[in-house]
Amino acid sequence: MPPRGRILAVDWGTRRIGLALSDETQTLAQPLTTLTRRAGKRFPMPQLLEQITKHEVVGIIVGLPLDAAGTEGDAAHSARALADDIKRRVGELEVRMWDERMTTARVLATVREMGGTTRGRKEDVDAMAAALLLQHYLDARKGTAL
Repeated sequence: MPPRGRILAVDWGTRRIGLALSDETQTLAQPLTTLTRRAGKRFPMPQLLEQITKHEVVGIIVGLPLDAAGTEGDAAHSARALADDIKRRVGELEVRMWDERMTTARVLATVREMGGTTRGRKEDVDAMAAALLLQHYLDARKGTAL
């Protein structure tokens, strides 16, 4: 039986980092917030750690942005470095990488299909992409521990 508690997903981006959170039964994902990374500045780790503590997170999923062929480029290497940094800071919590290919593109397509617009809503899109990433993870591991 998987440990009960919330899982946090981190959808890495060079400017914005989307966050999503599961429910305590690890069944449903929902967008949480978006962290902004200012040009030339470090990753906003204090804000991420605050969210982990605030929501009593039991595990973390970091999106691995593979290219269309499934290989790792610069973005994937940056995401792995971020996951390693998070792992160093959260101690006992498990941090896993999960394929996030096309999550943002799928969110954008869904919003457009529903007749919506993403103009001025980039933060919402990033948090929704993190939720999609997390939902894929939750669905794929039903019945297994983090």
